[in-house]
Amino acid sequence: MHEYPIGRLLAGDEEAVKAAYDRFHAQPVDLELLHEGPYPFPKLRTTLRGTTSVSGPGTFQGRERSTLTFGPSRDPGWWIDRADMPEQFPIGVSVRNVWTTARNIVLRSGNPHNYLRMVEHIVAFRVGLALDDVEVSVSSGDPPLFDRGNLDIFEAIEKVGIATTDEPAKFVTVDQPLTFGGSRGDFLTFLPAKPGQLGLRVDCAISWRSAIGDQRIVYDLTPDTFRIGSQARTNAPYKEYLYARTVGKLFAETRNLGYTTGNILIHGRRSYYNEPHLIYGERSLEPVWHRSTLDLLAAVALMDGARFAGTIVSYRAGHTQDVQMCSKLVLHRHLVPHA
Repeated sequence: MHEYPIGRLLAGDEEAVKAAYDRFHAQPVDLELLHEGPYPFPKLRTTLRGTTSVSGPGTFQGRERSTLTFGPSRDPGWWIDRADMPEQFPIGVSVRNVWTTARNIVLRSGNPHNYLRMVEHIVAFRVGLALDDVEVSVSSGDPPLFDRGNLDIFEAIEKVGIATTDEPAKFVTVDQPLTFGGSRGDFLTFLPAKPGQLGLRVDCAISWRSAIGDQRIVYDLTPDTFRIGSQARTNAPYKEYLYARTVGKLFAETRNLGYTTGNILIHGRRSYYNEPHLIYGERSLEPVWHRSTLDLLAAVALMDGARFAGTIVSYRAGHTQDVQMCSKLVLHRHLVPHA
């Protein structure tokens, strides 16, 4: 049912991409949540009705609590304001301001210290809730982790409320099917939306040589499906967690010292070391939900200026490939207006 063409290659080897497509199409779908009916978000540009804050232990330092405050932005788009650096300009959430994607997405503007790490779990809300204009104030470059994935952020935004403006939302899609092949038997494909269709469909598959195994979900983005995904914690191999709790303490600024058995999913070769969430049937789909919403949609959020309509197919891809793909779409002007 869910089969897709290989698009024009923006990167990668044609034969390797074909082989990856074969493996992807052979992988069964574990969960399908499709939306029938009108576009599930406001067609007007949106912002927040007020300000709201969430706090948690710092991801990288752990010893200090970190607070995020969300509110309406003075300028169009999403902006990150380092409250501890009042003389610096807010960081625009854009592929133009990506500093690195080596372990997570880091945005930076101007001063090398004016950055925020692991922004993916924050800016994904731009796409996941069709939330156009927001300023995020943070007290440091170290964002918080939560025991419920990012459901704390979802509920805080839900409580303060989303407001519509008088300006119509802008939509874009790709000008043709486009594929970015990686070097690990992975790929991303972006497919154009049909005329009149404004929604976003995601078909995401992952394959790990651990307890996570092969997982694949297909869903249409709605507030309900994004709420599910917002609950999915990041995951880490047991060796990485153990490192953070032992030797990693010597490198406070480079390792994830905020990791606990509550705020991440820890996986080993054959089993999980803590309780997985988002159980469907007899297995947890928490890793693929996290990958498809809080990681992949974050890269889409970096294509600033409009909401993306169409279909995204992801197989075994990661942060670096996500951002490189979206950068190419912007740089080479493959995004076109859509209505």
